[in-house]
Amino acid sequence: MIFGVAAYVLWGLFPLYWPLLKPANAVEILAHRIMWSLVAVAVILAAGRNWAWIRTLDRRKAGLLALASVLISANWGTYIFAVNTGKTIEASLGYFINPLISILFGVVIFRERLRPWQWVAVGLGTAAVAVLTVDYGRLPYIALILACSFGVYGLLKKFASMPSAETLAVETAVMFVPALAVSIVMQANGTAAFGHHGAGNMALLAAAGVVTAVPLLLFNASAVRVPMSTLGLLQYLAPVLQFLIGLLVQHEAMPASRWAGFFLVWTALIVLTADGLVTGRRTRRLARRAPASATPAESDTVAEPAA
Repeated sequence: MIFGVAAYVLWGLFPLYWPLLKPANAVEILAHRIMWSLVAVAVILAAGRNWAWIRTLDRRKAGLLALASVLISANWGTYIFAVNTGKTIEASLGYFINPLISILFGVVIFRERLRPWQWVAVGLGTAAVAVLTVDYGRLPYIALILACSFGVYGLLKKFASMPSAETLAVETAVMFVPALAVSIVMQANGTAAFGHHGAGNMALLAAAGVVTAVPLLLFNASAVRVPMSTLGLLQYLAPVLQFLIGLLVQHEAMPASRWAGFFLVWTALIVLTADGLVTGRRTRRLARRAPASATPAESDTVAEPAA
C-alpha cells in the first residue's frame, strides 16, 4: 500500500515539476525525458542484472512496444505542454476519464458486454464531455488525447505482456534517436535551454529520467503485493492531486459549467467503482461456494474498478 500510494502521489505531483524546467519548451523537455529515462532504466536493470528478458523480445513484441513508444511519447508531450501552458485541470480530466475509455475499448475490441451500471457510467462520461465542450467552446482535446493515447498504450502493453521497467527500456530505446536528433537540432539553431541556463536547469532536465523511473518502480513493487481492485482505487490519487494543483496552486479558472462537467465525470467514476467492487465481491463469494462449477463467464465478471 505504501509503495502504491507513493507511486500515485508522485505521478500526481508532476505538475509541480515540469514548470521548473522552463525556459525549456515542451518539445525539449520531452526529448530529455526520453533520453534520460533510458539512462535511468538501464542503470536500474544493470544493477539487478536483469537482461534475460531481451531473449524473449520477439518481432511481435518489439513491434507492439515500438508503437507503444510513439503513443507514450505523444502522451508525455501533451501532458507537459498542458501543465506548462496553464491547462493542468484539463490534463487531470484526461486521467479521470481514462477508465471510461478503457471500458469502450473492451466493448469495441474484446466484444465485452457491459453491465447496466457500467452503461450508466459511460453515459455520464459522455455527458460530461458534452458539457465541457460547451464550457471550453471546443472539444477538451488535451483530455481526450491524454485519455485515448494512454488507453491504447495500455492495450498494446497488455498484448505485449512484459513487465513495466523492461517495456520502458524498449520504448525509450526506440525513441532515443529521434529525441537525440531533436536535442541536437535545438542546440544548433539556438533554441535549446539545456546548457544555456545554468547547472540547475541542466540537472533538472537530466533528473527527468529519475522522476519517470522511480514512481514506475514503486508501482511495480505495489502491483505484485496488493489486489488489483486496491490499485484501481489508488489510481484516482494522481488526477485528484493534479486537479488540486491546477485549482489551488496554479489558480486555473473553474466556472460553474466546468464544475458541472467534472461533477458528471466524478459521478461516473463513483458508479463505475461501486459496480466493480460489488461485482467482484459477489463473484468471489460464488467462487468460494462452488469453485469446481465456476464457468469461464463467471470468472470473467471480476472487474478492476479502474483500468
